[in-house]
Amino acid sequence: MKLIEHPNVVRIYEVMGSKTKIYIVLECVPYGDLLDTIVNSGRMRECEARRYFQQLINAVDYCHSRDVYHLNLKPEKLLLDSRGNLKVSEFGLGALSQQIKTDGVLHTTYGTPNYVAPEVLEDGGYDSGTADVWSCGVILFVLLAGYLPFEDSNLTRLYKKRITIPEILEDEWFKEGYRRQEFDKKFDITLLDDVDAVFQDSEEHLVTEKKDEPVSLNAFDLISSSKGFNLENLLDSEQGFKREERFTSTCPPREIIHRIEEAATTLGFSVQKKNYKLRLEKIEAGRKGNLHVAAEILQIAPSFHVIEVRKGEGDTLEFHKFYKDLSKTLKDIVWKFDDL
Repeated sequence: MKLIEHPNVVRIYEVMGSKTKIYIVLECVPYGDLLDTIVNSGRMRECEARRYFQQLINAVDYCHSRDVYHLNLKPEKLLLDSRGNLKVSEFGLGALSQQIKTDGVLHTTYGTPNYVAPEVLEDGGYDSGTADVWSCGVILFVLLAGYLPFEDSNLTRLYKKRITIPEILEDEWFKEGYRRQEFDKKFDITLLDDVDAVFQDSEEHLVTEKKDEPVSLNAFDLISSSKGFNLENLLDSEQGFKREERFTSTCPPREIIHRIEEAATTLGFSVQKKNYKLRLEKIEAGRKGNLHVAAEILQIAPSFHVIEVRKGEGDTLEFHKFYKDLSKTLKDIVWKFDDL
């Protein structure tokens, strides 16, 4: 739960312990769960069920992006806050990706029989992400019908009734009235402050470089940016996920700028550049809104440069996918991918 900070997941604030007890301080979610709602009021109107389902899918998608799997999703675990928003709770049976066997599937049976995917009850292992999505589908049926879905004696037909989160997000029924969750960006904005400052004195966003040379790095800069002196992970709310990458190149800085701009545009980013610094924004919104990336060319020697690429706003895993795609495109001008 410490890995998950999402508006539709119950927050964990603190964990304390004594010699005999463990105390977990959680967000207060005082308005019951979806099962209570169904029991007291019967099945929901379609628009109401859709809204809860959208929030559930947002939460599950975010958990999966952090390699966290719930494995016991059911209406009793879906709490309601004072504004009527859904909060996923109780990850006691959940699993992290590193707990999954080397064959890529989970072999431990979890969950409540009425909500688990058929393959969970078999001995051959199962995909934990697919199992969560199956449970989401059962929950949607319960919300709309007011009772559990029918059982099928034909296991082959049951196995074929699958859908992925990207397919759900593209479904016309799901998209009606759908709006991606807004996130608190206060922790991310400072990462781009130094690059943003370069653009403050210009009325035009798309500009060309005015400096003849990139900023130079001295020995102290190189030492302080090395792994051993990097304390950012101690302050990072998304521990374990790097928000900055570097590579080196012997190409001229203007060529590096041009190639990054060309690659980023191809990958669906708008580009602003000035003084050997670039500000990139993904045109299409992702899990946490539009991904913002800053890149800067730094000179070590006249023919040797370090390129720093940092995430600002947006999803950290989407940043890493962008950097991986960028790396493939720029491989012919890269001297070495390195954490200096």
